[in-house]
Order: sequence, then structure tokens, then C-alpha cells
Amino acid sequence: MGIVERIDTVCLKVSNIERASLWYEEILGLKVSFKDEHYVILSVEGTGVPLTLERGVPSPNENTTYPIFFSANLTETFRVLQENKVEVSEIQIDGVKNF
Repeated sequence: MGIVERIDTVCLKVSNIERASLWYEEILGLKVSFKDEHYVILSVEGTGVPLTLERGVPSPNENTTYPIFFSANLTETFRVLQENKVEVSEIQIDGVKNF
């Protein structure tokens, strides 16, 4: 098995989170599983991989859609990525451990 065990979520930055959330709910039938002022997490039935809408300003010069990967051994994953010259931020703990 590799250092990444699964895709935890796919994030999409949107300028109007309320309107985007409604579109995904009404048109695609996704269900809200979490909501706060910065994020809406929508369940994609049968997949186990949610869609996370993130409040922000989409930009043609910046990647605004990205996956978040899960690894049970975050420290090892961090080390392997650094050894392979992947640019990573420092490990942070803000409710969950991430980088």
C-alpha cells in the first residue's frame, strides 16, 4: 500500500457558497452533511468521498479544485513527500493534523 490510503474529500472554491450549495443539492441531489460560514460538505451517495465547497474567490491563475488525501501516518507521508522534493507546508494541528 502507498502512503495515501484514500481521497478524503474533493474541495471546490466558490464565490457564493450558498448558491453553489443549493445548485449541488437541487440539481445533483447531494445532501449537506456539514455547514459553517466557510465550508459546506456535501455527501455523494454511495461513494464515501464528499464534495467540500470552500468560500473563496476562484481564480484562473490558481488551482481552486483539489483533493485532500488521507494517510494514517501523516508524519511518514510528510517525510516521503519532502524527500521527493514535493513542496509542502509545515504540519499543523487545527482540530485535525494536516499539511
